[in-house]
Amino acid sequence: MGNDQKTGPSIKQIPDGDDRERLVCADCGFIAYENPKVVVGAVCVWEDKFLICKRAIEPRKGFWTVPAGYLELNETTAEGARRETWEEARAEISIDGLIGVYEIPHISQIYVVHLGRMTSPTHAPGPESEDAQLLSWDALPWDDMAFPSLTWALQRYRDGGGPHFYTPPTEAP
Repeated sequence: MGNDQKTGPSIKQIPDGDDRERLVCADCGFIAYENPKVVVGAVCVWEDKFLICKRAIEPRKGFWTVPAGYLELNETTAEGARRETWEEARAEISIDGLIGVYEIPHISQIYVVHLGRMTSPTHAPGPESEDAQLLSWDALPWDDMAFPSLTWALQRYRDGGGPHFYTPPTEAP
């Protein structure tokens, strides 16, 4: 039996016409591009309460968050926010607008957070959550929130105004 297995993208090099190293397949020239992940979520509200979930998975297992997760192929950010809300908190929402876009380049992620109006107060932990609760603003566990970007989105909702776009300061070249 010969050794004709393909190796796939395994050589780091700068492809023609590019300006940075990529993994390239020596056999066929396929370039494996690594791009930022898009995280979608929603600040979900029912009357004067906010829906939050206690994470049952890493990263930040045991900490609280608004429903959020990676955008899937072929879905809009609003569709992804609705799906994540169902997956994590078994709640149904209607999307009422964009709260913010948060760029976090040091972890190669972009968060797109919508405002989700719950269609009923019904909720329960999904498979990725230990718990799901509707809490008043003053009862939110601020010291145990999982991700700063989602805390920013909660605060932006509270502050009102249009969508918030956060880009960290960049250093001059």
